Amino acid sequence: MDEVFKALADPSRRRLLDSLNARNGQSLRELCSELDMARQSVSKHLAVLIDAGVVTTVRRGREKLHYLNAEPINAIADRWIHRYDRGRVHALADLKTALEHHPMSSPEFVYTTYIRTTPETLWRALTEPAFTLRYWGAELKSDWQPGSPLLWRTGADGPLEDLGQVVLEADPPRRLAYTWHGFQPDHAEFFGWSQEKLAEAQKERRSKVSFDITPHGENAVRLRVTHDDFDPGGMMYEAISGNLPPSGGWPELLADLKTLLETDKATV
Repeated sequence: MDEVFKALADPSRRRLLDSLNARNGQSLRELCSELDMARQSVSKHLAVLIDAGVVTTVRRGREKLHYLNAEPINAIADRWIHRYDRGRVHALADLKTALEHHPMSSPEFVYTTYIRTTPETLWRALTEPAFTLRYWGAELKSDWQPGSPLLWRTGADGPLEDLGQVVLEADPPRRLAYTWHGFQPDHAEFFGWSQEKLAEAQKERRSKVSFDITPHGENAVRLRVTHDDFDPGGMMYEAISGNLPPSGGWPELLADLKTLLETDKATV
């Protein structure tokens, strides 16, 4: 985690993180303009933040967009935070809170994590029911062909349900994308909603999620999850990003996936 502390030590890099926290998904040009910094300086600082994993990028046409990534901060807070002095603990806690709980102006969630496994094993973990049951608590079943339905079975003995999800892309073991489900009746109980609030949430348009898998070094892979196409200000974005307790959203689910693949022990 030395790279993370190095990345956070420079005030200019903290300004970049503040800018992305206020408006996520900015291009290099936008960051230069907003912070009144030279392009070369911003590029160098972004390279440090990206190497530390605190910022991740997504290419949109000719532009590369930059997003905050909370995973390295989560790792420090969860595993090593007791090793550091009180001041650093408070700084990390404040940044972790900012990355996870401040709503972004752009309704797009991007999260990158690194897992000690192979692309083929990670693909199996995303697509095989026996795998998904262990960390997701549900079986995901499909033939994983574009246009095919994606079915859910909660637990090992529940009914197989069609929640209207469809596979959009499947390129094993590199990329997977499918439409996301809307809110279901059991969400009302889970979140403590009235039937009226559930009915309102069910009006939100269907979002979509994609998984990009890239080898990283000799013994790991980089997994980037991009969940987008939300209704602006909608409840689904808040739920999947972990901002709607008691749901931990994708950060919690991906932590369970990482734990399963690296230690063969899921926390579900």
